[in-house]
Amino acid sequence: MKYLLSLIILLFLVAPVLKAKEFQVLSPDGKIKVTVSVEKGMKYSVKFENNIVIESSSIAFTFRQAPPLGKDLQIISDKTFTVDETWKPILKRFETIRNHFNGLKIEMKEIRFPSRLINLEFRVFNDGVAFRTEFPDQQFNHEYVITDELSQFNFTSSHSCWAVNYGSYTTSQEVEHFERKIGEITPEMVIGLPLTLKINENCYAAITEADIENYAGMYLKSSQGKDNYSLRTALSPRKGQPENGDKVVFKTSHKTPWRVIMMAETPGKLVESEIVQNLNDPCEIAETSWIKPGVSAWDHWWSGEVKMEQTVIYEYIDLASKMGWPFMLIDWQWYGQFNEPTADIKKPAPQINMPEILQYAKSKNVRCWLWLYNTDVDRFNFEEACALYEKWGIAGIKIDFMDSDDQEMVNWYHRVVKTAAKYHLMVNFHGAFKPDGWQRTYPNLVTREGVLGNEYNKWSLRITPEHLCTLPFTRMLAGPMDFTPGGFLNRNPDKFQNGTPAQVLGTRANTLSQFVIYDSPYLVACDHPKNYYGQVGEDFLKQVKSVWDDTKVLNGAVSEYITMARRSGKTWFIGAMTNSFERELEIKLDFLGEGNYKMTSFSDTEKTKQNAEIAEQRETIVTKGDVVKIKMAPGGGFAAWIE
Repeated sequence: MKYLLSLIILLFLVAPVLKAKEFQVLSPDGKIKVTVSVEKGMKYSVKFENNIVIESSSIAFTFRQAPPLGKDLQIISDKTFTVDETWKPILKRFETIRNHFNGLKIEMKEIRFPSRLINLEFRVFNDGVAFRTEFPDQQFNHEYVITDELSQFNFTSSHSCWAVNYGSYTTSQEVEHFERKIGEITPEMVIGLPLTLKINENCYAAITEADIENYAGMYLKSSQGKDNYSLRTALSPRKGQPENGDKVVFKTSHKTPWRVIMMAETPGKLVESEIVQNLNDPCEIAETSWIKPGVSAWDHWWSGEVKMEQTVIYEYIDLASKMGWPFMLIDWQWYGQFNEPTADIKKPAPQINMPEILQYAKSKNVRCWLWLYNTDVDRFNFEEACALYEKWGIAGIKIDFMDSDDQEMVNWYHRVVKTAAKYHLMVNFHGAFKPDGWQRTYPNLVTREGVLGNEYNKWSLRITPEHLCTLPFTRMLAGPMDFTPGGFLNRNPDKFQNGTPAQVLGTRANTLSQFVIYDSPYLVACDHPKNYYGQVGEDFLKQVKSVWDDTKVLNGAVSEYITMARRSGKTWFIGAMTNSFERELEIKLDFLGEGNYKMTSFSDTEKTKQNAEIAEQRETIVTKGDVVKIKMAPGGGFAAWIE
């Protein structure tokens, strides 16, 4: 009896310790369950409505001058917590955003020397899971150099996914997201984010990251795990380093970005998610009334033989004024040759009289943006240039050709955006890496490229209807993308040609739908003024907005079709597009309020199949609950506004 009693007491004492090494966290609605274990290293698994999205996967780090970290850990403390708050975004798709999650934070210490400290935090939302690691202040405050972050994503089978392979860490991130199987991802591939997956018919997921600060951008590589259905994080190497070289240099305390797994029953619900912004800090700009999103004209070489001349700039300022757009973008060579020792971002080219241009724009109620090459930004005192631009009345700057997201470049982005904010300048990055939700913290970062956009129609066949229908479910999940829609020289596939002036694959209604479907608070229209005036769709471009009070994905399938409804004030806009197949869809107007509405719509017709520039513009009276039947030509679309 004495022996049995002692054994029972011992088991009673040990049981809580064993239990404390495994934790479970549910989403607020109970549909997502995360299990976290630290008994044999840091591991986690994720379920969505009884679907195994991620099976047991490890989290670990390797260092250049220290042992690996992630195993042989003891728990110092753990806590669970809940956050439920609502905030108002400046750059909005929704009037308000709810930030609601259940959290878990575990503080740990290595059992053996050097006894480093590490914290692991999970946040479980209704629309996904995020985790990050933290290296708190250590007993010995050395400088650490991460050579690899080995966070795994182990899947149960070779799911279909839409994966972009950059093949390199030096990239403008302008590549297609092709459909493939997880098992087809080879070790040589460098898979960009977001990666969208179809777990089954009722479960979709996407992997991306949020809140990248003083860290390297994340990619995915095949980890050659169980049955080859395993991916792992791969960080962008520091400048001059090989793929297996140094990635992140830091002193404690230091945090990784959030590793994000979005989840939903449909791909459309992924598009509606705001988890990436919710994982960033609130706005740090005290006064934001100067941040004014809107549509912009663009004097770009894409739309014709555009020259950097005063009269040409006036022509595009006139376009913005006539269309009611607030902005006009003055693109490259406004300060002469760029990316050269003589380039001066404070001195306009000899043929450009900047005071006269800005005065003319002001008389037309238009504000100008300026293009900059990234090395020219570094060559001179950037803060002095920003002060000069503010004096000129410049609205924002577009900076181009960075083509990197290593730790140094990530920090450069932060310095640029913060400096620009001091001088009331908005920022648009081109040749850029994907968004990470930081526009919540610094909303003057209004958009960025990092997308295979409309400009590729100039010289390639890559901007296909399939690509157009894939972007909302892949790249756009990370945040705004400056796709530069608006090509009005619409062509059917048998008539499409590269060259100048640039044409676009797809119908006029498809082009109009892009202004509704693609997120970009600074929305740059790409075409030449003469291609807009008097054309079907001109009225729509005068009405469409670039930020929204509500967003709804009414239907959609990755790479096949999508329909979105957006509200601005009391006016609703609808955009729908299809891939290379003719398609009929029904749109139920159950999102309208009571009463009668006038719908101005732009639709494909039978004639559109021979001439993609043809669209039917018509007005109809609609009410709440009506069903609108739309028929789209191959590469077609539908666009409307309802008031």
